Amino acid sequence: MAEDNKKIVLVDAYSQIFRAFYAVKSLSNSKGFPTNALHGFIKILMRLNREYPSSHGAVVFDCGRVGFRMELNPEYKANRKPTPDELKMQVPPIREFIEAFGWTLLEECEYEADDLIGAIARNFDGEVKFLSSDKDLSQLINSKITQLVPDIKNAFTERTPEKVIEKFGVSADLLIDYLALLGDSADNIPGAAGIGPKGAAKILNNYGSLQQIFADPSLVSDEKTRAKLLENRDLLEKNIALITLKTDLPDKFSKLEQICEKKAIDFAKLFALCDEYELNSIRKDIEKLAKEHNFIPPKAQQKSNADDLFSNMDDSLFACSCEAKTEKVASSEPTYYQADLFE
Repeated sequence: MAEDNKKIVLVDAYSQIFRAFYAVKSLSNSKGFPTNALHGFIKILMRLNREYPSSHGAVVFDCGRVGFRMELNPEYKANRKPTPDELKMQVPPIREFIEAFGWTLLEECEYEADDLIGAIARNFDGEVKFLSSDKDLSQLINSKITQLVPDIKNAFTERTPEKVIEKFGVSADLLIDYLALLGDSADNIPGAAGIGPKGAAKILNNYGSLQQIFADPSLVSDEKTRAKLLENRDLLEKNIALITLKTDLPDKFSKLEQICEKKAIDFAKLFALCDEYELNSIRKDIEKLAKEHNFIPPKAQQKSNADDLFSNMDDSLFACSCEAKTEKVASSEPTYYQADLFE
């Protein structure tokens, strides 16, 4: 790919793993090993490769709740439920598949995946697209950074600066304040009581950012609104600090383009993994891809019949049944049960 056409695609790993896990339940191989998240995530990765080819790509994982947010709010994300064992078991092979497809796998202590995606997006010298249904990440969107939001058919909707305004009623540069006013029940962040999506957008569009309002409260002509904002000032300033992404790039990622450059697909590894986990329908898809790359697929090992039930299904099978809820501005994102993934 030409130097002036550098593109990177970033994936919020756990958001997509959880979507895949809950899209199809009770799918396992002949050994009883669960494979639903494996299936769904690989389908997503292959679709990204097909529809958004890029010179660079990274799948970004969380390392747990970060210290500075816990200091701000000790109850941050404390409401999340334990991760099902059936999902935990699938994370290691998912990581193997990611690397075999040539993608970089990234994680960093004291950075949530959202933060690291933000740091990479802000510092990459080229076009950026990132896959996540997390509305917090929409604060990153600008002329060179686009969010890919999965829909109920597992296609990707591009969220641009214009789409941010269309969806939330405010521009991306006001989105942190907008979310601070609303709060986020999924992250255990309370909002300002009595202020909903329309009210939050009206306040910010009419009077400016919360920083501007707190610097000069007289900007808010409506007395009740002004009083409500001033009463909630401490809460709102804390929410802004919680929601604002940490976008300074860690020192070890200084050679970002080199680290995130995609490698050649390791077809031998992919086929070995497919055989090991009996992913027969995925194997068929990879066989087609291998032929396009002039790689002769090895003969498949003994099949399990369970996976063949899904061999003729399209990607929409793995669309998340709760995705509609993620598109409601007033509601929270899907509940990700990852509080104990890092123990």
